[in-house]
Amino acid sequence: MMPRMSRFLCARLLALAFTGALITSCGGNPPPRPPRAIPTAAGLQPVHIAAVPKNAPPPVVAQSAIVIDVVSGRVLYAKNADVPRAVASTQKIVTALCVLDAGDIDKPVTIQSIDGACEPTNLNLKPGEVYPRRELTKVLMVKSANDVARALARDVGGSQESFAVLMNQKAASLGMRNSNFINPNGLPNPGQYSTARDMAIAARAAYRSPLIRSFTATKSFTFRFNDGRTRFIENTNRLLKTVPYCDGLKTGTTNAAGRCLVCSGSLNGRSVIVVVLKSTTPNVWKDSGKLLAWALERPASGS
Repeated sequence: MMPRMSRFLCARLLALAFTGALITSCGGNPPPRPPRAIPTAAGLQPVHIAAVPKNAPPPVVAQSAIVIDVVSGRVLYAKNADVPRAVASTQKIVTALCVLDAGDIDKPVTIQSIDGACEPTNLNLKPGEVYPRRELTKVLMVKSANDVARALARDVGGSQESFAVLMNQKAASLGMRNSNFINPNGLPNPGQYSTARDMAIAARAAYRSPLIRSFTATKSFTFRFNDGRTRFIENTNRLLKTVPYCDGLKTGTTNAAGRCLVCSGSLNGRSVIVVVLKSTTPNVWKDSGKLLAWALERPASGS
C-alpha cells in the first residue's frame, strides 16, 4: 500500500512541475503578489523645519537671548543661551503650567495672610477672599502679581516649598536641563536660576496651551475684588501694544535679573518665541522687537 501511495504522490508532483514550466515557457507569469501595506500613523503630518533668516541677526544688549521656531523648536538665534542666571517673573510661565497640570482650573482659592508676604507688585488680596484659579492665573500672567503667585502655589502644592518641587519636576519633564526654581514668583533667592534656552522651552509649552496663551495675549482687563471694588489691569508686556504681531508672553524684572522678556509673535505663517535676559529698561523692548522682526518680517514660504 505504501509504495503505491508514494508513486501516486511523485506523479502528482511531476505533473505540477510540468504545468509550471509550461506556463513560464509560454510567456506566462504567476499573478503578482499585492504590495504589502505599510502601516502609517493616523493624521501624521510632516515635521515643519523652520529656515533661519538669510540676513544676519541684529545686535542685542541683553546678556542672554534666544529665538526659536514654535512649531519645530528649531533654534534660529542664540547668545549665551545656556548661561544660568536669574530670570525674575518670566518663571511664572512655569508656575502657570503647574497650575494647569493640577486640573480643576475653576477651583475656588481662599486667600490667606501668608500669601501677601512678598514685595513688590502685589494685587493686595485680603485674607478670606475667594477667587477661582482661572482668574488668579490670568492676573498672574497679565499683571505679574507676586501675592497671587504665592496663593496659587500654596493652593496647588500645599506650601511654597512643595510647589517649587512641582516646578522643578515640570521643568525636568519639558527638558529644561539648567534650571532650579525655589519660589513661584521669581523674586531673588540664592540658588534659583534658569537659562534663555530653558525659558524658551517653557514658553513653547505655554504657547501650546490655549488658556495660558489667551491670558498672555490679554492687553488689559478689569479685575473685580470680592467687596465689589475693581482694578484696571494692564499687561506689563509693552510689545503687545507696539508690535502688531506680538501675541504674548511674560515680563520679568529684578535687580539681579535685570530687564527680562519672553515674548511670542506670529506673522506670514510663522510663529516664534524670543527670550532676552539681563537687558536694560529701554533695550529690553528694542532687543525683543528687533529679534521678532528679524525672525518674522520676511516673505512666507514653505520653509
